[in-house]
Amino acid sequence: MEGGVDAVTMRAVGRRLGVAPNALYSHVADRAELIDALLDDVLAAVPAPSVAAGDPVRSLHELLSATYEVLAAHPGLVPVYLSRQGARGPNAALLGRVMDDLLKEAGVEAVDVAVARRVLIVHAMGSAAFAAGALAEPGADHPLSVAESQEVFVRGLNWLLAGIVRDDIDTGGTSPDWGGTSVS
Repeated sequence: MEGGVDAVTMRAVGRRLGVAPNALYSHVADRAELIDALLDDVLAAVPAPSVAAGDPVRSLHELLSATYEVLAAHPGLVPVYLSRQGARGPNAALLGRVMDDLLKEAGVEAVDVAVARRVLIVHAMGSAAFAAGALAEPGADHPLSVAESQEVFVRGLNWLLAGIVRDDIDTGGTSPDWGGTSVS
């Protein structure tokens, strides 16, 4: 929608669809739910790999790379995803379940799956936010180009996946290097 997320109002959407704004309330409770539906609809473009594909780490890499690409292609929505800590809805739920299954298949302990998923999603969203600036203003001066942002995303994703699936690291829920606190 022209004007970005701020322009997504019940009145504007109703006008665009040729219906009265109150007709939208048959489908969504309020503007927040409308925005959630919009965010979830964008995630429909992320293909969910099959857990049975054989290589869960490669499948996780493909899933997160596709998520990054979809988010980076919608730079106006990235801040909304960040402020809402992701998306809610059937597409987001499906991708979350697939990630959880892939993480378990890769050998991540059940107790660590939710944290691993969050870390990976935050990396994809944060990296897309960096790329979004370069995409939104192609001629402007940015610390990283779109290609450099993507390279940083992939390199970071490789590091994260390598650390998450290593089974010889036992932090016991703390960060031994700096005496951190429990992450559970």
